[in-house]
Amino acid sequence: MVEERVPLTVHGMSVSGNCHKVRLLLEQLGSRYRWMEVDSAHGQTHTPEFLALNPNAKVPLIVRDDGRVLTESNAILFWLAEGTPYLPSDGWERAQALSWMFFEQYTHEPCVAVARFIRGWTPADSPRRAELPRLHERAATALAVMEQHLREAQWFTGSGYGIADIALFAYTDVAGEGGISLQPFPEVRGWLQRVREQPRFLPMPAVTAEVRSRFEAA
Repeated sequence: MVEERVPLTVHGMSVSGNCHKVRLLLEQLGSRYRWMEVDSAHGQTHTPEFLALNPNAKVPLIVRDDGRVLTESNAILFWLAEGTPYLPSDGWERAQALSWMFFEQYTHEPCVAVARFIRGWTPADSPRRAELPRLHERAATALAVMEQHLREAQWFTGSGYGIADIALFAYTDVAGEGGISLQPFPEVRGWLQRVREQPRFLPMPAVTAEVRSRFEAA
């Protein structure tokens, strides 16, 4: 029996927000793909085979059936969404979507995602715990920016749901795991619910004790 060729292979870690972004969009697009789980806690992104795909030693990355490789979560989202309703066709709206995706990577993710990692995967006596108060302050500032936008708009991708929303959703939805309260941000909470109600929505897997223990032992 000849094995069916799959157009895309995705290398990722299921409990990573950056990886889940890609998986969520693929599911909502109804795309065929193969998911390859990567245990970054135990060096799987530093093997010669992985480094040949991405010398930067990070997930997610996708490999097309023609061998071409694309890295960086938001670049992958942009490529996957091209020509679909998840990326506006209007140039100004596309630029606005990209603006929010840069915001996510440079302002939002470095505090919200890092707080989640420190609180969820480092020992209680880790020196990194001292970073949490400052990360929580920065996260509140980022969330306030989102809150202000959402007072006048339903989405971050333009007039409809799309890749900027997916990019911002992944780590915002699990902000509580980093000790970040969403209670002061009712518009953000309403937007999160609207994202969850989208067709073919896929939640990020819960972080189990086994996953945490693997990181602590690494």
